[in-house]
Amino acid sequence: MTLSMTIARLPDAELEIMKVIWESKSEVTSAQISAGLQGKKDWATTTILNFLARLVERGFLTVRRLGKTNVYTPLIDEETYLESESKSFLKRLHGNSFKSLIASLYGGGEISKNDMAQLKAFIDENGGAEQ
Repeated sequence: MTLSMTIARLPDAELEIMKVIWESKSEVTSAQISAGLQGKKDWATTTILNFLARLVERGFLTVRRLGKTNVYTPLIDEETYLESESKSFLKRLHGNSFKSLIASLYGGGEISKNDMAQLKAFIDENGGAEQ
């Protein structure tokens, strides 16, 4: 999937469902999703089914019938979603300024000097440093 197409932002509850699906790395049933949420969310089966129906409507999942069970498969992979959401976050909250993002995290104590050194090394290794 190319990122030129807009991917809708998922509400937190639907994102929790998608995380379970992405972790499974295969098609899943609502029972498997419920088991994957164990200890994280205490949602009723009907709540999970409502979230799954919304995710199908929004184009994040496909659903097919296998006997008496619905089986769900992701249409958008985790990496594509996270990349899109990260770009959207950077644009919405920091005007596409990576410097603004890092400054706010560093100023708020969320990034240590060690984190900054790792970030610098990452940029240097990936050709992001201007010569």
